[in-house]
Amino acid sequence: MKTLLGLFFTFLWSSAAIATKFGLNSTTPLVLATTRFLIAGGLLFLYVYILQNKYPWPKLKEWRSLIILGLLNTTIYLGATFWALNYVSAGIFNLFVTTNPFIVAFLSFIWLKRSIYFRELMGMIIAAMGLVIATWPTITGGDNNLHGFVILGIGMTSMATGSVYFKKVNLKLPSIVINTWQVLIGGILLIPVTYILEKNVYFLNLDFYLYGSLIWLVFVISIGTMILWFYLLKQDTVKANNWLFMTPVFGYILANIFLNEPINVFDITATFLVIVGLFLSGNIEIYFIKKFLKGNRRVSSETSRNIK
Repeated sequence: MKTLLGLFFTFLWSSAAIATKFGLNSTTPLVLATTRFLIAGGLLFLYVYILQNKYPWPKLKEWRSLIILGLLNTTIYLGATFWALNYVSAGIFNLFVTTNPFIVAFLSFIWLKRSIYFRELMGMIIAAMGLVIATWPTITGGDNNLHGFVILGIGMTSMATGSVYFKKVNLKLPSIVINTWQVLIGGILLIPVTYILEKNVYFLNLDFYLYGSLIWLVFVISIGTMILWFYLLKQDTVKANNWLFMTPVFGYILANIFLNEPINVFDITATFLVIVGLFLSGNIEIYFIKKFLKGNRRVSSETSRNIK
């Protein structure tokens, strides 16, 4: 079940890049990001505290953690990744996404005293090798920009820090309440950043691309996928972040279907290595083998009873 949830999360998470590509036809990155977060946060607030009216309000001591999570996971991480698309290619963006588990594992080792097992380390290294292969044509294409690398690095570090911080503070609030305030606070904090960075390049076209992008990003990603993300984080912070290794795999498939981007031998080789890496790190459970072995044990047990 955890494997299916992890794969489903990765599929949805990778679809955000496709929706963003459509949205960028109609507006600038930070305007799109800010609009997405404010709409999602507002709708979540309406549902949680007006329509349902059964969820608790954060206590005074919990507001500090919610503000920090909103700043790290929404304002800095998503704001930085949207903004970085002005400077780097999608391939480089996917490569940077996969660095998150390494940062999380390192921070968890320091803050949470969580051991990094040899199997996890080998799995992450093999998966990372696959992702380097997948993005090698982009890396050697000469279209990289130092600004983009710095911005993406800040974003990935912020998300990893937010993941470890969430595990450390162990908020007792329901996941939907945490996500509501994280998205809403993050969106509000992003408003002045958007104004400063995009005031001279701002444009907004109210068309099909914008509406379709916002509907998917708000309802599927900011609301549904983030609730699933918090659930996975509560199970295991490092393993949850390791699922991000699959993001480029699903990303290539979705990009091929919706954006007509080709899939080459680099992508196929990378897919194989990523799956091997996930298996070694303990993220992929061999469900059917376990079920088969469980069935064999049941048959053997019944046979033994019959013999007796």
